[in-house]
Amino acid sequence: MASNPVQHAYRAPCPGCGAPVEFRAAQSTHAICAYCQSTVVRKGETLARIGKMAELFDDQGLLQLQASGTWQGQAFTLVGRLQYRYAEGSWTEWHALFADGTVASLSEDNGAFVFMRAQSMQRALPAPEFFRVGAGTAINGKPFVVASNEQVTLVSAQGELPRLPELGRPFTLVELRSRSAEDAAHGGAAEVLSVDYSAQPATVSVGHAVLLDELQMSGLRDASVKNESARQFSCPQCGGALAPLLLASKSMTCPACHSIVDLAAGIGGELRHASQDEPVAPLIDLGSVGQLQGLPWQVVGYQHRMGVSPGDSDEQFGWDEYLLYNAMRGFIFLVDSSDGWSLVKPATGAPEISSDGRVASYLGTRYQLRENYIAETDYVLGEFYWQVQRGQKTSNQDFVNGKHLLSLEQSRNERTWSVGATVGSELVVKAFALEAKRDVLKRSDVSAFSASASVFRRPDFWLFVAVLLVVLVLVNCTGKCDPYTQTCSTYARTAGGSYGGFSTGGGHK
Repeated sequence: MASNPVQHAYRAPCPGCGAPVEFRAAQSTHAICAYCQSTVVRKGETLARIGKMAELFDDQGLLQLQASGTWQGQAFTLVGRLQYRYAEGSWTEWHALFADGTVASLSEDNGAFVFMRAQSMQRALPAPEFFRVGAGTAINGKPFVVASNEQVTLVSAQGELPRLPELGRPFTLVELRSRSAEDAAHGGAAEVLSVDYSAQPATVSVGHAVLLDELQMSGLRDASVKNESARQFSCPQCGGALAPLLLASKSMTCPACHSIVDLAAGIGGELRHASQDEPVAPLIDLGSVGQLQGLPWQVVGYQHRMGVSPGDSDEQFGWDEYLLYNAMRGFIFLVDSSDGWSLVKPATGAPEISSDGRVASYLGTRYQLRENYIAETDYVLGEFYWQVQRGQKTSNQDFVNGKHLLSLEQSRNERTWSVGATVGSELVVKAFALEAKRDVLKRSDVSAFSASASVFRRPDFWLFVAVLLVVLVLVNCTGKCDPYTQTCSTYARTAGGSYGGFSTGGGHK
């Protein structure tokens, strides 16, 4: 287990209240007094009060100040944190002090974490508008793809910090991901690069995704679950009792009226809500715990989504996505579509797409394009680490290689890749002890899809022909139809829904 770095600490009384304020890192220029929340700037051997920091919003997870661990063979301690907000929610960036006196940041990343260090630039960076989401560019000679370009705001801070953006002033934060072909060629992990325009010149940080259990952390909070007395409040729509399960949730639904409640401003903030009608019942209950990949995963969120192929509004289809949570591993998605179950998670790197758009390559593996469609979230339940909304739309592309899946979701400001594989329905039954629902959970569990195989040799093709003939004989109607919630009499596709399982929330959010 890691030990705390030993550093010479500078301590002086807070100019606001007189309580001791400590600077352990030589690079730290600012600190937030733990007693009066004064923002303190260090000027030589004296401290000056330059204002008061807003109270922290309630994002308590496993991490906290003075928690320690090991990364790349060095011990570190978390000595400060910054809390940011953007249109889809909020996230936390931790300031880590290493045993050798260097510093780095540990940021939330798609419900997981990424460790980053500051990087010097070989030439000046362009303006933020240069970084178009989905476009490729080179930073210090290495190719990257722009994953997000967002307006963000610092809303609070705690502890000591190497810098402090102006509180409440919006600025641009651009996130880029390294191209997976480059990563595979050099045998390295995918890189995450962040460009921060809160000051001029802009600052750049680069790092890699990490898992908390890889960091050998100590001094963590006892649990990332709710505090019963502090986390109960009333639904702004119906007044019903709400109690978030995860303290980092950005949105949740009311179990009484099914409204979507915005938690991004914190429980003490103004709660916004959106009403929902026509509830869809998940097959796996929220709160259920299943054993997958040798770990316990809890179902904390559920969303029902609809898809439509571009240029063909009659071809509409639906699928379900279950958000699963493990305290040390973050989040993954269990996806239930018409051709089976799949387990997926956000990918760190940026896959390469061929010039004709038919092939995507990721970490040396080639995936064939299966379909393009527009995805829309039309019903949600539970809690989400991003600001989920009914009616959210993304442009999706699904690629396959046997039972392995690769999916792209893109909105105006974010571009997210997910990777995973199909799983058998029996695995889902056993994982969540749902023997009584075995027949309901059973899917076709089709064999691996091969884009090169003749469609006439595929049994699902002839099944489709048979179903289509029956449908044409029995009915002749059009309209929106979802086989999970309706008795469909329109075109029924045998291909599944999304393999991505991820809607917004890219970058360090």
